[in-house]
Amino acid sequence: MRETVKLNYGGAVNAALARSLEDYPEAILFGEDVALPGGVFGVTRGLRKAFGNRVFDTPISETAMLGAAIGSAMMGRRPIVEIMWMDFMFVAFDQIVNQASNVRYVSEGRLTAPLTIRTQQGNAPGACAQHSQNLEALLLHIPGIRVAITSTPQDAYDVLRSAVACDDPVVVIENRTLYAGPKAEVEVGGAPEPIGGHRLRRAGADVTVVTWGAITSRVLASADRLAAEGIDAEVIEAVWLNPFDHAAVAASVERTGRLVVVHEANTTGGFGAEVVARVVESGVPLLSPPRRIGARDSRIPAAVGLAAAVLPQEDDIVDGLRAVVGR
Repeated sequence: MRETVKLNYGGAVNAALARSLEDYPEAILFGEDVALPGGVFGVTRGLRKAFGNRVFDTPISETAMLGAAIGSAMMGRRPIVEIMWMDFMFVAFDQIVNQASNVRYVSEGRLTAPLTIRTQQGNAPGACAQHSQNLEALLLHIPGIRVAITSTPQDAYDVLRSAVACDDPVVVIENRTLYAGPKAEVEVGGAPEPIGGHRLRRAGADVTVVTWGAITSRVLASADRLAAEGIDAEVIEAVWLNPFDHAAVAASVERTGRLVVVHEANTTGGFGAEVVARVVESGVPLLSPPRRIGARDSRIPAAVGLAAAVLPQEDDIVDGLRAVVGR
């Protein structure tokens, strides 16, 4: 039975973890500082007290964490492991690319890996070069890994619940700038929703904007600015990037005739290129060339002002949409 409670983004993650640990006796939660300290961002606070040894701290070894998670998942556990920053995932990329993604394939379907990897990415003041990269496109190149990115408390709850319920590896990407954000009404409880789908954040007729993650709020603010100029943007948030809801995007572009993809990741090699390619290959008629708006191909500077110059800002999004619409 679902009920409505007021939670911020971090609280919604905590509630989803607690409910998942309740629903699945085989579920375990572990990572660096997630148990006794309650997480470096406070997101897992109270879970060790509530669930005892099923929530535990690990040494600083991403390789060991993911190796243990894959092995325990194959043997009947349902592990939820936290990799503190997405940048740190490279240390254990072999476990994701060559192990977790292959479990069904190499076992001829006899084994599964119901493994959830929680991590967070994106720029925040002081994050600097090794704590601020947006790397979702690397994961999306790997068959066998589901990938989701959330930006609202409701999706933080729902997507994590769906991930834990899944019998395949899922990477859920969060953003530390959202954890302590404003509270909102969140429906909790009930059965996990099926994996997949998008969120229509704003209906519009002039241009389709596809986005995901924390930058979604900036895209919506840009759309509101353009509405005052008579430009009506439709905003689709791709909460699930794998599986990606291509049909919904193509249907929207068929109505608007224009496409812009906005993401915080580097423009070169970003998933925005894949979105554009799929729409173009589908044969949907376009009134103007599609456009990608992403970060410059640069490391993220420590200085807040310099970081802002590298990442897409509201003015960049507004100017890009104006250019595609032709105004």
